[in-house]
Amino acid sequence: MHTSHVPEATEVKNGQRVDNQITMVDGRMFVADDATIQVTDEGLLRGDGAFEVIRLYAGKTFGLREHFERLARSANSLLLPYDEEALIREVSEVVTAANGYDGSIRVVITRGGRRIIIVEPLPAYVPKSIRLVTLEYAPIGVLRGVKSLSYGANMLLRRMAKADGADDALLVTAAGTVLEATTAAFFYFIDGQLFTPPLDAGILDSITRRHVLLTSNGAERDTTREDLERVEEAFLASTIEEVHPIHQIDDRNLAVGAGTRTEAVWARLGEHIQRRLDG
Repeated sequence: MHTSHVPEATEVKNGQRVDNQITMVDGRMFVADDATIQVTDEGLLRGDGAFEVIRLYAGKTFGLREHFERLARSANSLLLPYDEEALIREVSEVVTAANGYDGSIRVVITRGGRRIIIVEPLPAYVPKSIRLVTLEYAPIGVLRGVKSLSYGANMLLRRMAKADGADDALLVTAAGTVLEATTAAFFYFIDGQLFTPPLDAGILDSITRRHVLLTSNGAERDTTREDLERVEEAFLASTIEEVHPIHQIDDRNLAVGAGTRTEAVWARLGEHIQRRLDG
């Protein structure tokens, strides 16, 4: 049995490691640049694996149990074995090592049997509001609800959106069913009521989406491209950015800023998160 230790980073800013993230691979702790896995791991070669991203608020996790449960469901769907007890123990070690950090923890399990945990910083810059463009997407049935490493299509769609001058893509099926963004849930207001596409449309069961619905009286609603013409406000919900207002979808402008319903949702979610931070 080995003993983990906290690796030294080359830079500390405001008392926190910022450059070379703490990383653990199979219970051994490194800085990110020193961590390795086998190049033959099919998690790398084929995107065969599952992952979660867990938010850290001053060193405390939010929704840790929910993330572990979703990871277990993803692994079960992929017929992907892993040592759950070891992973839970190792995440606890990494949280302790992060020592009050504001950021996130990425947890990855691969077909090659690797357990990878990376402490990551928050994005250096996040615009106050974003523009989306609608792009066609066909969900893969066997991966429905699975947070797998196979994110190539999502990343391609985001690059296509950026090439069109937008910040992200809003995924819509060929039949006109609105789904989600590339890495976030989609919420919108029509006639003052908050809605989000339903899980059975083929979207991911987002942890943040759950808590927005819990705190803001939102409802699932089958959503079509035509509905976007009636949207008054909209936002994306994700672990990293919580609530991110949308000022434009395609060429349609939406309300953003102080006094909007979206701002109120964000405030309620923030209060809820602070009350529910994991010990």
